[in-house]
Amino acid sequence: MGGEDGGGDRNWDSHLRKLSNSTRDSNLANDPASDPSLLHSVKRLHELCKEDNSEDLIARVYPQINKLFQRSVSSLSQSTKSYGLLLLAILQFFLDFGEVVLHDADPSLRTFLRSCLSREFADPVVAEATLDFLNVNKKKILTSFPTLLPQFFPLLLKLIAWNGEKLEKSFMKIFPGLMMSHGSFLPLFPSLVDLPILVVALQKVERSSGSLIGSSIASIQKSTAPEMLLALMDEAYTGSTIADGGADSESEDSSAIDAADPFFLEFLKDENDGLPERHWSSPAMVTTLQAAINTPQSDRLKQMLKMAPRLLDVYFAISLRDVNDSLICALIPLLMLRNDTMFPDKIFSYEVRKRLLEFMLAAFQRSPNFIALLKKPIMDRLGEAYDSPAKTELALQLCWAIGEHGGGGGSHKDAARELFESLELLLYENLSSSRLGLRESALRSGGESSRKSSQSRLLCFVVTAIAKLASYHRELLPRARVSLGKVARSRISDVRVWKRARDYLGLMNEPAICLSVLGPSRPSDGNMQKPGTVNWSEGDTKMIAHIPFYILGEQEGPPFHDFSFSDILPRR
Repeated sequence: MGGEDGGGDRNWDSHLRKLSNSTRDSNLANDPASDPSLLHSVKRLHELCKEDNSEDLIARVYPQINKLFQRSVSSLSQSTKSYGLLLLAILQFFLDFGEVVLHDADPSLRTFLRSCLSREFADPVVAEATLDFLNVNKKKILTSFPTLLPQFFPLLLKLIAWNGEKLEKSFMKIFPGLMMSHGSFLPLFPSLVDLPILVVALQKVERSSGSLIGSSIASIQKSTAPEMLLALMDEAYTGSTIADGGADSESEDSSAIDAADPFFLEFLKDENDGLPERHWSSPAMVTTLQAAINTPQSDRLKQMLKMAPRLLDVYFAISLRDVNDSLICALIPLLMLRNDTMFPDKIFSYEVRKRLLEFMLAAFQRSPNFIALLKKPIMDRLGEAYDSPAKTELALQLCWAIGEHGGGGGSHKDAARELFESLELLLYENLSSSRLGLRESALRSGGESSRKSSQSRLLCFVVTAIAKLASYHRELLPRARVSLGKVARSRISDVRVWKRARDYLGLMNEPAICLSVLGPSRPSDGNMQKPGTVNWSEGDTKMIAHIPFYILGEQEGPPFHDFSFSDILPRR
């Protein structure tokens, strides 16, 4: 028994001597990762401390572990060896026994992310080990160091962008932690939308500067930024472009310069410093997007084009469940801005826009007053309705939301009036010949019939929104009748548009059922009718024979039914 105990003592003592001797070996002192046995010793000492649960043993081991951590960090920039696994093993010791030895692990964790992971995120072994470490310690990190993951989410996005779908499952487990901070919620959204562009930027760095493993992109940024600034100044004053270095300039040279463009430097950062200012008119960006269309996509890019929408699914689901109204309200204008600005892949754009619009409508459904609070950006988007097909679709969905939620509710009459005026303007502009049929250059949607169909679809939504908004805010009814009357009489629009306007005019003349058909699906006012109910006190004198045709799908001709109103609209 005593021999076994003595063997156990010699076991941990030998590992402890191993760490101590490494400080006296000049080679190991300057490059601890060059001896793989140090990693084994750290792990074994950690296991022994957990098994013995001895504070004395932990206190004896900690000084050597801490010294090894400090030496490893100071050796990172001069070494060609990977330090990721060694530092992760030491960090695990700090997290498990930090309270015993009074060691605050927060600075150590940040040092690892800044000094080590920023250099080794592209190493698949280190990347997987890092995600495993974060998942094992997720609860402790989120409770004890709640700002850590939100601060370094750009670095973790680089990790997943480069390593792709094989680490997706593990990354998804820590992803909600990136949103825990108020300071990361909004900046995280554009970073998720731009994940494919992040892949392109990282590939440019790799082509121009070699392997991403073991080289800090931060240092690349620092070394190339002054040259880039001089090149931009030269271009501004002389008119010569960056690629004008001579007839022998190669494509790799332009790639190197592009990677140093301030636009790409924003994508390649490691830490969250607020909402990014991304200039999509940047020459490097225009060139890159054009190249992305004309060249075969890499496997990494293909994977990220599929992963980014799935990450947005999680982001939006958590947002609706856990995030407060003020942040969601601030997010919606960002959605509107990015709706037409994203990586130019057809399937990716469709999937992302679908999610943006679904989330926006869900947010309006949860908090209809957002429509009133965001009236300015909403009106701006309505004014851009024909600038592109994506903006047309956004305007269409906004029209639906305005009508469905009464412009924000009964207590927001001023906002409802302003939104109504924007709908009126959009309607009248389309009734004029300058708007009807002269938008080919703006839409570029593949033909006259497609353009007209898109315009008619939007106008149907505008007409519906006007009718619904006026039904909710009765003071707008006279103006709505004038607007819809002009559409019904115009006969120059698509027949679906003027017939819909005519039908809504008929409904407006029958207040007994108007609110039941056109009112909001979830009334916010206590005195507002619920859908499917009829105000019978008005119906005694104001119902007339043509009403059932609106209810029964706009049927024309003589009545084909033999039932009364009470059969289809029972009394309450």
